[in-house]
Amino acid sequence: MKDDNYIKANNARSLWHPMTAPSDSLKNPPAIIVSASGSRIRDIDGHEVVDGVGGLWNVNLGYSCQPIKDAISAQLDRLPYYSTFRGTTNDVVIELSEELRKFFEPDGLTRAFYTSGGSDSVETALRLSRQYHKIRGEAGRTKFLSLKKGYHGTHFGGASVNGNANFRTAYEPLLPGCHHIPAPFPYRNPFNETDPARLSDLCLQALADEIAFQSPGTIAAFIMEPILGAGGVIPPHPSFMPGVAALCRKHGILLIADEVITAFGRTGAWTGCRLWGVKPDFTCTAKAITNAYFPFGAVMIGEGVAEVFEKDDTGRAAIGHGYTYSGHPVGAAAALACLSETLRLNLKDNAAARGAQMHAGLLALQSRYDVIGDVRGGYGLMHAIELVADRGTKAPADKAISAKVQTEAYKAGAMVRVSGNTIILSPPLVLTEADVTTILSALDAGLGAL
Repeated sequence: MKDDNYIKANNARSLWHPMTAPSDSLKNPPAIIVSASGSRIRDIDGHEVVDGVGGLWNVNLGYSCQPIKDAISAQLDRLPYYSTFRGTTNDVVIELSEELRKFFEPDGLTRAFYTSGGSDSVETALRLSRQYHKIRGEAGRTKFLSLKKGYHGTHFGGASVNGNANFRTAYEPLLPGCHHIPAPFPYRNPFNETDPARLSDLCLQALADEIAFQSPGTIAAFIMEPILGAGGVIPPHPSFMPGVAALCRKHGILLIADEVITAFGRTGAWTGCRLWGVKPDFTCTAKAITNAYFPFGAVMIGEGVAEVFEKDDTGRAAIGHGYTYSGHPVGAAAALACLSETLRLNLKDNAAARGAQMHAGLLALQSRYDVIGDVRGGYGLMHAIELVADRGTKAPADKAISAKVQTEAYKAGAMVRVSGNTIILSPPLVLTEADVTTILSALDAGLGAL
C-alpha cells in the first residue's frame, strides 16, 4: 500500500465518483476512509466518527461482523465461483434460497432470482413483470407506473421509473411507457394538502385516474418503495400502500416493492411491506442482504407469479435474463451469515428503539433551529431533516447551507449525507444510545455553525 501522502495527492485524480460532478470531486476532495469498526469509521488523518449513513443504507450489522467475514473467507477456500446459468448451481445458493423463502414467506414470496445489486434487482423485476403478462397472453401490458420522488437505481429501466429528474435528465430519452403519480409527501405536494390521510386518498385517486387514462390492459406493473428513501425519506400514510395494492389487484397490475433499502429490519419491521400489511408480487432486495461485504442482490417472487412461470409449457417462460454473478457462492455465503446474525440480534427491534430516540432528538433540534423546515422518519432508522430559507414559504435552503452542516457535523463526530437541501440519516442498525446522542450532538454543532 502506498503511503498517505501518495493517496492524498491522487484523491479524485484517476477516479470518477458516482452521483457528483468530476470537477466537484477535484475541487473538494472526498473524505478518505481507511478503517472502520462497529458503527464508527476512521479517515486517513485518524479522525473517527459515527457513521450516520451506514455506508449507503447497507451496513446494518456494522463494520466488524466476524461471522460474515469468516463465511466469505471459508467460501473462497472451498468454491470461489461457479455459474448458476442453465445446467449448474452451487450448494450454498440452494441453502440461501430456502432461508430467504422462510424469511419472506409472510410477504407471500417464495422464489428467488439473484443479482449483483439493487439496480440489477429492479431491472430484473421490470423484465419479469413484462414476461409474466406475455406468458398469460397479455403482451400489450408493457407500461410501468411509479411515484414522483421515488428512487429505483441507475439502469435504464430503473432510471425510467425513477421519480427524480436528477437521475433522469442527463440520460434521456429513457424507456418509453413509464408514468409517474404524485408521492404522498405531506410537506411538498401539488394538492397543498398537509393531512397525511387525506393526501393518501388524493394520491390513490391520481393513481386510479392514471390507470384509467393509460388503460389497465397496457400496464405491466406499479413499482414503489414502502418508505421513499433517496427521495428524502418520505413515509406514506399507512393507508397508501394497501390502497395501491388493492388498485393493482383490481386491474391485473403487478406490484413491485423496491425494498433495496427497507428490507431486513431498517423500518423497525422485517420488511417494509410487512410494516404496511401488503403482499407484493415481487420484492427487490440488495444492500443489507450481505451487510455490504459483497455485491449481491435478490428478487423475491410471489407464489402467484411463480405458478404462471412454472406451469407454462409453451416456451414463453424461458428466462432470457441473468448476470454473470447471479447466485455467486461467496455472496450467497455472506448472505446466509448476514441473515443469521440479523435474526439472532433481532435488528428490527433495535432499529425501532434507536429510531424513536433519533426522531425525538431531531424534533428537539427543529424546535431550536428555524432552518429545519421538516423532520421526517418515525419508522426505524430512516430519518431526514429538510433545510429551508423560510419556514413560511418552505423555500429550500441553498445547497451550500446543507454542505456546511455536513462538514461541521463531520468535524464534531458524525458522518451524515446531503441530498440537495436535505440531510439524510441511515445509520447501522446496531447503533447504540450513545451513538445516537453523538449524531444528534454533531448535527447540533453543524446547525449551530450556521
